[in-house]
Amino acid sequence: MKAAAYARYSSDNQREESIEARLRAIREYCEKNNIQLVKVYTDEAKSATTDYRPGFLQMIQDSALGLFDAVIVHKLIGFLGIGTIVPSIKGSLKRMV
Repeated sequence: MKAAAYARYSSDNQREESIEARLRAIREYCEKNNIQLVKVYTDEAKSATTDYRPGFLQMIQDSALGLFDAVIVHKLIGFLGIGTIVPSIKGSLKRMV
């Protein structure tokens, strides 16, 4: 399976290292589960309460092109945000792991 990774941090209270730690965990997960990581998307100091995140938007576009089969995230809350459901992406992404 080909997968993309998505990581972000939401505020100035977090640092770029938090993205690196999340990506390290995602890479380890992919390695242990024989998943080929083909693309990495990140957003720095971006809230999950909006879809207007450059890395997130590029990921959606690339998903439509079939560049990967799944999106791997460290925590779903980092992908969608606290209490936020993004209905517009449900049809855009085929599978989330």
